[in-house]
Amino acid sequence: MGQYRMQRLNDQLRDEISQLILRGEVKDPRVNSFLSINRVEVTSDLAYAKIYVSTFLPDKQLAKGVDGLNSAAGFLQSQIAKKIQIRKFPKFQFIVDKGMKEGFEMVQKLNELEAESKRIEAEKTESDK
Repeated sequence: MGQYRMQRLNDQLRDEISQLILRGEVKDPRVNSFLSINRVEVTSDLAYAKIYVSTFLPDKQLAKGVDGLNSAAGFLQSQIAKKIQIRKFPKFQFIVDKGMKEGFEMVQKLNELEAESKRIEAEKTESDK
């Protein structure tokens, strides 16, 4: 399968899984609509798909949500396989992705440093007068 087609399949799987979670079709109580599917990586032989999940909720709830998605993987695969016609449907493996949360925290730290830098500069100009 070509690189463009693989990327299109990854995007389509991401969208379909997100929609199933958002509509509440996954009945596992650990899975909530605050979970976000960041990216999907399907292997070139279409055997497996790594699905990276993140949220702004605490890490403990994220881990529970990923466990819930892993236990509901068969249901998700069957629902999506009805919509997407491909030669071989991949087996889903959900993985915790902390990148979005870490990026948000990094931006907050940078904003705090910038505010502190401006405050120190303002104090310095006041003391020079």
